[in-house]
Amino acid sequence: MRSVVRHRLGRFGFGADYNPEQWPESVWDEDMRLMKDAGVTMVSVGIFSWAVVEPAPGEYDFGWLDRIMDRLAAAGIGACLATMTASPPPWLAHRHPETLPRRADGTVLSVGSRQHYCPSSPAYREHAAKLVEAVATRYADHPALAMWHVGNEYGCHVPECFCDTSAAAFRTWLADRHGDVDALNDAWSTTFWSQRYSDFAEVGPPRVAPSFPNPAHVVDYKRFSSTALLECYLAEKEILRRVTPDVPVTTNFVGAWHRIDVAQWAPHLDVVSYDSYPDPHDPDTVIQAAFTYDQMRALHGRPWLLLEQAPSAVNWRTRNAAKSPGEMRLWSYQAVARGADAVMYFQWRQSRGGAEKFHSAMVPHAGPDTRAYRETAALGAELARLEPLLGSEVDARVALVMDWASGWALQGSALPAGDLSLEETNFAHYRALWHAGVMVDVVSPTADLSRYRLVVVPNLYSVDIEVAQRLVAYVRDGGHLVMSFFSGIVDSDQRVHLGGYPGAFRELLGLTVEEFWPLPDGGTVALGSGGTGTVWSEWVTPGTAEVLDTFTDGALAGRPAMTRNSFGAGVATYLGTRPDRDTMAAVLRRALSDAGAGPVLSEKPDGVEAVQRGQWLFLLNHNDHEVDVPLPAGTVDALTGAPVGDRAPLDARGVLVAHLPG
Repeated sequence: MRSVVRHRLGRFGFGADYNPEQWPESVWDEDMRLMKDAGVTMVSVGIFSWAVVEPAPGEYDFGWLDRIMDRLAAAGIGACLATMTASPPPWLAHRHPETLPRRADGTVLSVGSRQHYCPSSPAYREHAAKLVEAVATRYADHPALAMWHVGNEYGCHVPECFCDTSAAAFRTWLADRHGDVDALNDAWSTTFWSQRYSDFAEVGPPRVAPSFPNPAHVVDYKRFSSTALLECYLAEKEILRRVTPDVPVTTNFVGAWHRIDVAQWAPHLDVVSYDSYPDPHDPDTVIQAAFTYDQMRALHGRPWLLLEQAPSAVNWRTRNAAKSPGEMRLWSYQAVARGADAVMYFQWRQSRGGAEKFHSAMVPHAGPDTRAYRETAALGAELARLEPLLGSEVDARVALVMDWASGWALQGSALPAGDLSLEETNFAHYRALWHAGVMVDVVSPTADLSRYRLVVVPNLYSVDIEVAQRLVAYVRDGGHLVMSFFSGIVDSDQRVHLGGYPGAFRELLGLTVEEFWPLPDGGTVALGSGGTGTVWSEWVTPGTAEVLDTFTDGALAGRPAMTRNSFGAGVATYLGTRPDRDTMAAVLRRALSDAGAGPVLSEKPDGVEAVQRGQWLFLLNHNDHEVDVPLPAGTVDALTGAPVGDRAPLDARGVLVAHLPG
C-alpha cells in the first residue's frame, strides 16, 4: 500500500504545529534554521489563522503566509496546510450570532476560546467555504504544499449543538434516516410516556428534560451530530479536491473516542491522523496509547500519522507531568511501531501568551539550548535513517471489536448499571492482550473478520441482527471469539431483542441470560477458579455451553460465570462478569492458545513492548531499569546497521528498532 508520506515527502513526517503569526517576523529565519537542524520535514501551518488571514469579511491578507510558505519551500520543509476553519474570527459571531453553539440546557457558548460554531449553521459553512476556496486557490501550486489539514480536532469541545438551526437540520436528517414519522415513532418506541409525534416539526434535540430522555432519541442525536461535523469536513474537502486533485486531505482525530464516530469518518480521509497525549502520571497510559494506535491503524489498514503529541508536559490536566528523559523518544517509537509514518508535535515554538503558553514545545520559552529541543532534534535525526520503514504494515491476527453507537447507548440513563463505560470495558480486555504481546486491530463489527484467529468483543450492547450474524458466521466458519456481558441486548434503535438475552448471540454462546445482577460500587464476587469477578454478574442458564467457572458466593453461588461453546467449526467463550486482571489474562491466554494467535516474541521481560511492523521489530522498554531481551538470530540494528546478536540489552526507557532476517 502506497504511503502518503513517502509519496509526498519521501521521508518520515517529522515536525510540529507551526504558528508564526504569534511571533515577529524577525524570528522566522531562526525558525527555519532550527527546523533544519532538528531534521524537521513537515509542519502544520495555519490551523488557527482565520482571524489573521481574513481580518474582516472578504478582506484577505495572505502576505505573511506567502513569506512563510516560501521560507518552508526554500528549507525543503513540507506544509500540512490548514483550511483555518477550526476557530472562526470574532467578527463572524458579531455579525451572525446564530453561528454560536448551544448546550442542551440552552447556554450559548461564546467567543474567546475555540470551536465556537454550530456545524449546521449556514452562515458558518458559507464563510468557511469562501475561506477554503481562497486558501486552496492561492497555494494550489506552491512547492511547499504537502497535504491539506481540514479543521482541527473535530468535536473535541463541541460535539453537539442544541440550537434551533441544529434542530431543523436534525429533522431533515431524521426524515432521511427513518423515512416518515410513523417509522420514527416505531424506531423510538414513542408509545412509551406519550411521546408519539404526529409530524417531524414536533421533534427537537434531546434538550434538558424533567426525567430520563428517550434513549433512541439521544443516540440518534449523537449520530446526527457526528454527521453534521462530517458534512463540514466534506464541504471543505470537496473544494480542496476540485482545486488540488492530487494533494492528500486529512484531519486530526483526538483521544475522546465518544465525540465523533471516527469509523464513519475514516473512509473520507486520504490518510488517518491522530493527536496523542499520554499522561506520564498514569501507569497504564502506554497501554491506552497502544489501544488507540491500533484503532487508528485499523481504520484504513495501513499507516497513519501522529499529527500531534507533547514534547514534554501538557497544560490542561489538573497536574501536568513532564516526560522523563527518554520517555518522549520511547513513546514516539511506540506510535511508529504501531504504524505511524509521521511523528509531530504541538507545537514548534512555545507560545508566550494565550491559554496554551505552558504547553511544552520543540522550542521552549528558554530557547533551543534545552532538553526538549535536544531530544526532539535527536529523534528527527534517527527517523531520517528509518526511511525504509515507510509504508510497511502491521499484520495483526487478533481483533477487538468496538462500535461507536453501542458505546453512546451505553452512556445512557435507566440501564441496569449507570456507570458502564465502553472505553473502560475495552481497556480491561485490551490490557491483557497487550501484556500477552500479541498484535491487535481495533475494528468495527462490520469489518471483515475472516483474517483474524481470535476476535474479542468486550461489549456490544447495541447491535442489529444483521451485524450480529457477521460474528455468528465468523465462529461458525472456524473462528475463536471471546464476548463479555451485556452484549446483544438492544438493536440500533434501542429496542430489546426479545426471547431472552443476549439476543442474536444466544445460539452462538449456547446459553440464555435471564437476569442482570450488577455488583455494588466497588463490589466483587468470588469465582470457583480462585479469582474474583468485578462490576457485573448475571443469571446464566447454559444450554450447549460448557461451564468454565462459577460464582461461589452471593445469590448466584453455583451458577455459571464463564462458559465456552463449540459452534460450527469454531468456539465462543462468554464472560458473565469482569474478571480480575490475573483471571482475565488467564482467560485470554487460553483463547489465544486455542486460536493459534501467538505473541510477537515468545519470551520477553515484563514491561517490554514487542511490535512487528513488516520486517522490523520494535522493542520498547517501559521499565525504569535495564532489561535483556532474547532475539532471533541474524537480527540487525536498523539505526546502526550492526548485528545485534541473540540478546539485546535495553536501557531504562530504551528502544531497539531491529531489521529481522528473511
